[in-house]
Amino acid sequence: MIRIATISSSLFRGDVSYVANTKSTMFTAPLLTLLLVLSITESPVKAANSPISVPITRRLNFSNGTYNLVAHDRARLQALRDPSKHGQRLINVPLTTNVFVYSISAQIGNISYNLVLDSGSANTWVGASIPYQPTIASVFTGQPVSVVYDNGFFNGMVYRDTVTVGPGLTVIGQEIGVAKHTAGFPGYDGVLGIGPAALTLGTLKLTPAVPIPTVTDNLFNQQIIPANVLGVFFEPDAGLQRATTGQLTFGGTDPTLYIAGITYTPITNLPPASNFWGIDQSITYGGAPILANTVGIVDSTHLLIAIATDAFQLYQTATGGQHDPVTGLLVITGVQYNALQNLDFHIAGQIFSLTPNAQIWPRALNARIGGQLGLIYLIVRDIGTPIGQGDYDFVNGYVFMQRFYTVFDTTNSYVGFSETAFTAATTN
Repeated sequence: MIRIATISSSLFRGDVSYVANTKSTMFTAPLLTLLLVLSITESPVKAANSPISVPITRRLNFSNGTYNLVAHDRARLQALRDPSKHGQRLINVPLTTNVFVYSISAQIGNISYNLVLDSGSANTWVGASIPYQPTIASVFTGQPVSVVYDNGFFNGMVYRDTVTVGPGLTVIGQEIGVAKHTAGFPGYDGVLGIGPAALTLGTLKLTPAVPIPTVTDNLFNQQIIPANVLGVFFEPDAGLQRATTGQLTFGGTDPTLYIAGITYTPITNLPPASNFWGIDQSITYGGAPILANTVGIVDSTHLLIAIATDAFQLYQTATGGQHDPVTGLLVITGVQYNALQNLDFHIAGQIFSLTPNAQIWPRALNARIGGQLGLIYLIVRDIGTPIGQGDYDFVNGYVFMQRFYTVFDTTNSYVGFSETAFTAATTN
């Protein structure tokens, strides 16, 4: 039985209530890696020892033609599989071939490096394109480091250096990898990992059991931000050209971007979800249960919503969706769209509803995924295993995070959600 506890906090979140599930949850997720490009567009908001918000701009990137969403997400889950069951875990899918890529400019010395911003890994490294140049602050550690991604890798040596990821966000003595060999990162200089530090375990050759503190960890440890927390905001956008503004808040949340309080649920202690942002939830469709309370992850790198096979079959039957062999998605008619019901996610005693419009792929982007103009594609897919038989029973991906403000709270080991002004948007 689950007991729901409500805890008030004025910490750094402002007027926010905790709704903490006392049952251990599953999942510690990544934060931001889909084929978009993120850039800092203006000075962040900062007060003394307060959260620092960095605006980000999204740009769709379909430079390689059409994009298979389902194939991408399957590869992503392969990358996040449990190494105890499947052998070596790949840290991530190829970061630069996702549908949206977020990149951030990191300053080291006089050089600005264009780094992929990745919540699914935690190592920060440079040298894929622009070579690293040691600075007056550089310290060579003599420690070899390597990370294997799905379709890429890097290996090299670890340095400590001063790293700036935005105005007011400077870390002294950050451990960074300096690539000697790398593959799979054309157009980028490396990766800024903002996932949990546990994801760095095994990447250091001499001390594989020692984690590397992330940039966010050190921002907190050096008292630059008040808490080891990241607030993530995405604005849905169905347009092909319009840049949409998102926001990443280091050290807390931005109350202007969400409605009412944030519901928090504890991160699970069960692997492999505990290595990412793992939670417990159940799902209903139109009020009817389709997925019993179980474990999964929140992952912005995973584009769609994935649910266990038996739950997916119930969803398909309820919506009337038919499998489309070209896109791999379920396709429905206009009549069936008009009959769609809410898809409700039950988390820590609260309900987070995906409206009918939030359950479909943006119709203006159909051609980009190999779909047909005028058809309607659902964004829920089969995870590939029945309930309880896979590493995860669900993934709340990027399409979920577009509708709900998301908080990754390392300080208190929570994941949090709140509705935004775009939760019920009809932009798709």
